[in-house]
Amino acid sequence: MRPLDAFDLPPEKERDLKKARRLETWTLIYIASSTTFLGLTMGTSQAMRTSFFEDAFSSVPAIAFLVCTRIARRRANEDFPYGYHGVVSIGYLTASLSLVGLGGFLLVEAVTKLIAVERTTIGGMTLFGHTLWAGWPMLAAIVYTAIPSVFFGRAKLKLAPQIHDKILYADAKMMKADWMAETATAVGVLGVGLGLWWLDPVAAALVSADILKDGVVNVYVAVHDLMERRPMKTDRSGPEPLPDELRARIERLDWVAGATVRLREVGHVFFGEVFVTPRGSPEDLPAKIRHAVADAKSINWRLHDVTITVLDRQPE
Repeated sequence: MRPLDAFDLPPEKERDLKKARRLETWTLIYIASSTTFLGLTMGTSQAMRTSFFEDAFSSVPAIAFLVCTRIARRRANEDFPYGYHGVVSIGYLTASLSLVGLGGFLLVEAVTKLIAVERTTIGGMTLFGHTLWAGWPMLAAIVYTAIPSVFFGRAKLKLAPQIHDKILYADAKMMKADWMAETATAVGVLGVGLGLWWLDPVAAALVSADILKDGVVNVYVAVHDLMERRPMKTDRSGPEPLPDELRARIERLDWVAGATVRLREVGHVFFGEVFVTPRGSPEDLPAKIRHAVADAKSINWRLHDVTITVLDRQPE
């Protein structure tokens, strides 16, 4: 087996990757502090319990990103001739499945509590010799959890397309929208304080449903990526334009009469096949193909490997 050549990121993308890894490391430190705060203040509130688990499990994408981007850098070998880029897709699927499991479990738990009419009570607590409603520390924990996550999410959202990383993108979208889940949690806590006990499990159900939705959407994308569907943009807004760019670049060569392209996405990179119909009988065809491959790979750093096959006519 002939392994692929080593893959190296361009210097500017290397800087983006290091920045993303630092951001995910700080995210894990922040999540550790926020879950501790939530755990110390959640009491018997179902909404707070749901928020606690949501925050704890939001570390899974960050961990998956840090682990998978490290493994993906390993050199191709005889056992893995295409390299380890596919581990990114596996990590994306793993993180997404964890969200589905968590969201489904918490949603069932919240609905069960609502049907069973299990009333949540939030009493008082003594702090520095003063007695205060325990809901205030809960609300402080919610604010501490919600606000930084929005800024983390926005920062990751800018970086994800730069390094074409769908784990980072999914993590960014979830963190950016975290304020909605925390708002629902706050409503549940305030509802209990106002005597509306049912707002607590309802808020927990809403947060759980949001977790479940994120998980299902990301599982859908991850499974389709593993099935090697047509490459899509990092933000899922539409098909990746790289196949059309590759075909146009090849067809501009003076010895090419026509070309078709087949591209597959593996983690951060693409592997391409170009089927070329030559114009007439070009001289020194092997050298022309070598130059065409080098030219094609220069289009975009994500084009890790391109194979050109010469055909006598284009397939219909």
